[in-house]
Amino acid sequence: MSKKVIIALIIAVTIVLAFSACTRSASPNIISVPTSTTQGAIPATPQPTDLSLVQAWGTSTAIYVQTAQAMGLITAAPTAVPPQSTESTTPVIPPTGAPTNTPLPGTTPVVVVPTATPGRPATYTLQAGEFPYCIARRFNVDPDNLLSLNGLSSGQILQPGLVLKIPQTGSYPANRALNAHPANYTVAVDDTIYRIACHFGDADPNSIAAANGLTLITPLTTGQILYIP
Repeated sequence: MSKKVIIALIIAVTIVLAFSACTRSASPNIISVPTSTTQGAIPATPQPTDLSLVQAWGTSTAIYVQTAQAMGLITAAPTAVPPQSTESTTPVIPPTGAPTNTPLPGTTPVVVVPTATPGRPATYTLQAGEFPYCIARRFNVDPDNLLSLNGLSSGQILQPGLVLKIPQTGSYPANRALNAHPANYTVAVDDTIYRIACHFGDADPNSIAAANGLTLITPLTTGQILYIP
C-alpha cells in the first residue's frame, strides 16, 4: 500500500471519529417518559433538536476556551468592575468651636435695670409703702396742689394702684430730703425699694435699683445692704 493511500485513510478515519464525537456530544441522553397509560403503548423517544445541538456546541466551545486559556493561547476578557460610590460614609463631626444653642456654663444672664425717672411724669401709679407727700418730694411739686388735683385730703389712706395726676408747675416748699444720701441702707423687715425711696424723700426707686443691680420687683432680704445714690 502506498504512502499516499495510508495518509488518506488516516485523514478519513480522523474525520469520521470527529463527526461521531460531535454527534454524541450533541445528542444528550434523554430518559423516555411514557405518553400514555394504555397497556402496551410504546413510549416515544424524543429526537435531538437544533436547540440541543446549540447547547452541546456551547458546552464544547466553553471547554475549548477554558483549555486554550489554560495553555496561554488566548487571554480572558476583562471583568467589568461596578463603579464605586465616591460618597463618604464617615460621619461628619462639627469643627471645634462651632456655635451651638447651648448656653456656656458659668455665664450670668444680663439683668436690665431701670433708670431714673426723668422730669415730671403726667401720672404716677402709687405703690405699696408710698403716700402723696413722698411723691410730692420725689417730683418736686407742691403737696397741696397734688392733693387738690386728685381730689384728696391730707391724712387720707390711699391704696396701692391709685393713679395720681402730677402737677406740672410749682415746687416743694421745704427741704425735699428726709434723710441724707448718698448713703448705705440696711434693709428692714417688709422693706421694698419704693418704701426705702420714701424714707429718703427725694430718692428715686429706679435709681436705687440701678445702683444695686436690681429690678423694682427684686425681693429684698432683711439685713441686706443697699447703696442709695
